[in-house]
Amino acid sequence: MRFLMRLLAPALFWFTFMLFRASPFKRSERKHRLLMKWFRFAADNGSEKALSVYGHLLHFRGEGVQNRIQGGIYLQRAAEKGDSKACFQMGKIYESGFEHYFQPDQARALSFYRKAAEAGHQLAIRRLADAYDAGELGLEVDKAEAGRWSDRLPEIPGGR
Repeated sequence: MRFLMRLLAPALFWFTFMLFRASPFKRSERKHRLLMKWFRFAADNGSEKALSVYGHLLHFRGEGVQNRIQGGIYLQRAAEKGDSKACFQMGKIYESGFEHYFQPDQARALSFYRKAAEAGHQLAIRRLADAYDAGELGLEVDKAEAGRWSDRLPEIPGGR
């Protein structure tokens, strides 16, 4: 039975995600609670995207410290599975720390940022370039490495 749930979890996530984004579900608290239960079910059954989305919703939009810590735990599980958005978010969490559960840890933050940047996450690439440029996150100032990461960013028409 567990095997079947693991197979269905990604499909349940996408179905739930589409409902979550649909306008009729945005104003109903009851429907929101139901969809959050479905997100949690999909996350608990191994859906990488569900881990990331549910973790994000709990950590950044959840009410209360316990929900936010639980969201961080889900994000960490998603990051360990390789989700680049979750990796970036875990970098932010470890950079500043959160409550007693996620202590500030520059080495872990750097590791998560690097993993996200190597997967092409633009904000993580920007953060690494800035960190090398300013000597943050326990790094030495290295203009060449900052330039290498900056070169991986797409050109912005009419931008910097």
